[in-house]
Formats: sequence, C-alpha cells, structure tokens
Amino acid sequence: MKIQEAQIIVQNVTIAYGDFVLLKDMNFTINKGDIFIIMGGSGCGKSSLLRVLTGLTPITKGKIFIDGINFFQATQEQKDILMHRCGILYQSGALFSSMTLAENIALPLQQYTNYSPKLINELVELKLALVGLYGFGEFYPSEISGGMKKRAGLARALALDPEIVYFDEPSAGLDPISSKLLDDLILDINHSLGTTIVVVTHELESIFNIGKNSIFLDAEQRKIGAYGNPKELLNNPPNQAVRQFLTRGGK
Repeated sequence: MKIQEAQIIVQNVTIAYGDFVLLKDMNFTINKGDIFIIMGGSGCGKSSLLRVLTGLTPITKGKIFIDGINFFQATQEQKDILMHRCGILYQSGALFSSMTLAENIALPLQQYTNYSPKLINELVELKLALVGLYGFGEFYPSEISGGMKKRAGLARALALDPEIVYFDEPSAGLDPISSKLLDDLILDINHSLGTTIVVVTHELESIFNIGKNSIFLDAEQRKIGAYGNPKELLNNPPNQAVRQFLTRGGK
C-alpha cells in the first residue's frame, strides 16, 4: 500500500473580515496526488478558502503548511518559490483577450524562466496538445468556445509544470458535454503527471466523477461539516446538511 504524503496541511484556520467570521477552526490535509474537492452551497466560503490557499488572502488565525513550509510565516523568497509550484485555472479562464492562445501560455514561461524563444514555442505547443488544443495557438479567446477557453486557461496554468493546480468552479458556464470533457482532462492530468489538484465546485457530477477526497463547508455553522471521499459521504452522510447537498434533497 502506498503511503500518502501530505502536501498541504491546514491547521485551526479561521477566515474573517473584520468582526465577521466566514469560516472557523478548519483542519484538513491535501495529500500529494489528491484530487481534492472543496464543496458547499453558495456563500459558504469556497472561493474565499481558495484565495487563502493560493496566498491571495491572509488568514485570521491558524497555519497553512505547503510542502512543510508555514506559508504565512515564510519569507517572500520562500513564498515565491512555493507559488511557482502552483497553477490556477480561474472560473472565467482569465485569458488576455488581446493575446493569442499561444501568447497567453507563453507569458509565464517568458516571465519566470530563461528559456529560449524556440524552447518556449515548443513547450506552448506541448501544453496545447496536452489539453486537446493542438493547432489552435494562433486563435484569440474570442474565436473559441467556452469549453476551449477553459482548456486554454488550463494549458496556461500548466505552463510551468506545477505540482499543485487549483480550479475555481471549472464547470461554471459549460454545457454537460464540455463539463464532462474537462473532468476527463483533470483525471488524465492527475493520472499521467501526478499533479495534486484542488477543485472548488458545487457540481455534483464533477464531485463524484473526479473527487478522491473532499471537505464540505457548512454555511450555517461556518465551518467544515464533513471531510472524506465524496462517494463515501454520500453513502454515509454525517449530518442532514451534507445529505441535502449531496442528494439535492432527493435521498
């Protein structure tokens, strides 16, 4: 049996804005190679937690360790190194509209490496091929579909070969077929590259299709209401809030 190695450890974390406590006393671990789901209803704090994990929002209390380093007590140099190991796919794809897909993907390589233009072009083609967009490098975001934009955004997130990739509502705005294709792509990347994947979503099909581990954020209690494999939580929900979320009231 393979021993899992912790990549992200969240200890007693509270997120608050002034006197308003959004989430409190959170404890969970994301192991290397996990596809980890952060799920819950609207307003439960999923995106806020993602911003904390990616270093965009400070925590009010607690500790977050990434590869053994206490992120919010790390030096700026340590933070930069850790962040370069991460990629993010934003909900909208967040592509620069004035750049081609190839230019979008090349941007982080140009900014954070000393690679030659020839090598960068080769890597861009490789990333496009990885997400099923080989030959689309000269297209602009306005010339492709919503699902293709998400895949192009993922290609950019993978540009620096990150160890961790964060997804913010990847299925948002996609039709069921495009959503399933993206789920399959996430599984392929996780399997072939061993990438740790953290997904914020409320979409049940995606949760059950790709999730290996998860937390459920309870908006009413303002804390983690469940922690475990989504299918196991469906079969044995620890409370009514989890049951209602995972069945949408149908079980």
